[in-house]
Amino acid sequence: MRKGIILAGGSGTRLQPLTLGASKQLLPVYDKPLIYYPLSTLMLAGIRDVLIISTPQDLPRFQTLLGDGGQLGMRFQYAEQPRPEGLAQAFIIGRDFIGRALSALVLGDNIFYGGGLRPLLEAAAKRTSGATVFAYHVRDPERYGVIEFDDQQRVKSIEEKPKAPKSPYAVTGLYFFDNAVLDNAANLRPSARGELEITDVNAAYLRKGTLHVSVLSRGIAWLDTGNPDALLQAANYVAALEQRQGLKVGAIEEVAWRMGFIDAAQVERLAAPLGANPYGEYLRAIIKEKD
Repeated sequence: MRKGIILAGGSGTRLQPLTLGASKQLLPVYDKPLIYYPLSTLMLAGIRDVLIISTPQDLPRFQTLLGDGGQLGMRFQYAEQPRPEGLAQAFIIGRDFIGRALSALVLGDNIFYGGGLRPLLEAAAKRTSGATVFAYHVRDPERYGVIEFDDQQRVKSIEEKPKAPKSPYAVTGLYFFDNAVLDNAANLRPSARGELEITDVNAAYLRKGTLHVSVLSRGIAWLDTGNPDALLQAANYVAALEQRQGLKVGAIEEVAWRMGFIDAAQVERLAAPLGANPYGEYLRAIIKEKD
């Protein structure tokens, strides 16, 4: 069994003053809270047991929004991150939650969408040893962990926020690990930035020859919503897709139903409190179409 973690902490300094009174992951991206999008990514990978990590002050808001997950055929637990000390800290906080299971970590401000994404997620979820990360061609790789490939497209190196990137391929905020990640994270020392770097975890797998890199194609979108421009771009992207297709992106109720976690009757029950607003009408419409 694989368990998921959503890291939804941090202070959101690049989005202030928007985040002075609300968690970044609770801000709207078009018609849904931001956290719906990474949550739907874990669900598409078949993961039903999820730990949500956030700040002590924001955690009750996530609990109000998502509850225990039973309404979606999921199981949600919550844990506090008193201070943001690096992405790998998620595996220290979530050690008891993961136990002996495999795991997946997604950052709460990352959005993934596109044709061919689900098979990649399912393939990563099925690997029982090593680590899987996803690489994406970006214009500004110096902002991310960067993967260097050799002539045979094998991973040569991985480096965190390099001043002179060796490739245009960034590591996205989605990671699949075997159980060894718990000890790898626990044995890390803070970097020069004072953080427990997820890149150091990935580099440990690379040294052992067990790091698998899946390159996301141009048909898949990866959106990092860490600043106001990126947040607006994400909202415009989702709005354009939904208005053009008539289908929603990241609707967790729909994903739960299509994944077989809940039935049509439960979708109707989830839609009822939404009344006649467009989101509720959409949920009622999709189950009728499949009749």
